[in-house]
Amino acid sequence: MVRAFAWWSVALVLGTARVGAQDRPPSPSPAPAGTVKFPTDSVTRREGVVTIKGQRIPYRVTVGNQPVWDDKGLPIATMFHTFYERTDVVDKSTRPLMISFNGGPGSASVWMHVAYTGPKLLRIDAEGFPVQPYGVQDNPHSILDVSDIVYVDPVNTGFSRIIGEQKREQFFGVNEDIGYLARWIDAFVGRAGRWASPKYLIGESYGTTRVAGLAQRLQAAHWMYLNGVILVSPTGLGLGRDGPVGAALTLPYFTATAWYHKALAPELQSRDLDQLLPEVERFTVDRLVPALTRGGSLEAPVRDDLVTQVARYSGLREAVVRQHSLSVPTSFFWKELLRERGLTVGRLDSRYRGLDREDAGESPDFDPALTSWNHAFAPAINHYLREGLGWKTDLQYWLFGPVSPWNRSGDRTGLDLQQAMGANPYLHVLVQSGYYDGGTPYFDAKYNMWAMDPAGRFQDRISFKGYRSGHMMYLRQEDLMSSNEDIRRFIASSAAKGAARR
Repeated sequence: MVRAFAWWSVALVLGTARVGAQDRPPSPSPAPAGTVKFPTDSVTRREGVVTIKGQRIPYRVTVGNQPVWDDKGLPIATMFHTFYERTDVVDKSTRPLMISFNGGPGSASVWMHVAYTGPKLLRIDAEGFPVQPYGVQDNPHSILDVSDIVYVDPVNTGFSRIIGEQKREQFFGVNEDIGYLARWIDAFVGRAGRWASPKYLIGESYGTTRVAGLAQRLQAAHWMYLNGVILVSPTGLGLGRDGPVGAALTLPYFTATAWYHKALAPELQSRDLDQLLPEVERFTVDRLVPALTRGGSLEAPVRDDLVTQVARYSGLREAVVRQHSLSVPTSFFWKELLRERGLTVGRLDSRYRGLDREDAGESPDFDPALTSWNHAFAPAINHYLREGLGWKTDLQYWLFGPVSPWNRSGDRTGLDLQQAMGANPYLHVLVQSGYYDGGTPYFDAKYNMWAMDPAGRFQDRISFKGYRSGHMMYLRQEDLMSSNEDIRRFIASSAAKGAARR
């Protein structure tokens, strides 16, 4: 898969501490005051049918705005959302409701809406590349057979906007975002008549920070108790990993990427990834983290052995590993792994390969995984919402909206999620990660599961699923099918009566 693409970043989908300002696309310019009108509280409805797993599923899709209100009951923002409901279900009290967010911060809900769980699927090929003419088709793997779904565009994403001269800082921050979205969800669930339904949150990338915090906020401030939270390509969730831990955790991702590009030694390359990765994970935790902790005090023979092992597992030269004192930055890895072939590897999906202007350098010129995503998504979502669903507006659909500066202080969302699980024995967590994701590496996600539960009291309610793809693992057709099936099983087990454990 040798393809070179220009840098049109979807890095705002990622939304992690590893994302720098240089990764962000230019913010769109808001229209001048008074030039664009939009309703604060309105809906449009359409009926549809989709075949999922051989079953005909009739549904109603509602698109519209619902306000965010202040403490005086005045609307301060309008939130655009798309709500899919299966229409042949009589008893909604047992029908699960999934509330879906993407990340950024500053990303619309488009990615998971028309590429993952919804009844409409972006036209892309089996590996995720765009197919023309742009548009959507039925998604035979959608979870609409087992759950209703609402896709939410936070303020200043999609068609959602701040009203008037409201202060931006009340929306744009870790805890500010969680606060107003919890109030919005409370109102939405009440309007939809779904307080009795099993309820789930799903978030991708920065959306995992959002839903982890929302689980606790909804429970503590709105008395809304969830059955499940799904973390897709999760961020660090405010869980500390500076120093040796953070430096070591990328090694299993290096191994997966090197294995994919056939850059490992023959005795490792001949093994299946599912056999190889557990070995590298054990080495990382049992040997590399302690070694990096000791730093310069390591004895020379021990250091030499570790250099050999890290080079062996990463596909890099021993000299390179030694030069970096056993801690190779991911940006250097993307440049170095295939340097002798004249290629780089992608950041958000390291199966992709790129061509730089020169082979020299410390990091790639661009991420070859990114451009095709915007290429496919932007025209498809605009055509679907405006023509397919009949939503009439002159507003630009902001795939990435202006939300800077973002207040990242006070992020304790991983601990918030753990506290929500402690108080709610019905709450389960599913983590989904792509092995080739270099932006939010899969072993970081596993570390989250351990760090948020140091006593091991909640491990029976936290599960992990890995996939042979990148950050948006559902773009690969095989993983689209398996990851949705994993969500189905998660819903079935966590919504079951008597599922609570103490």
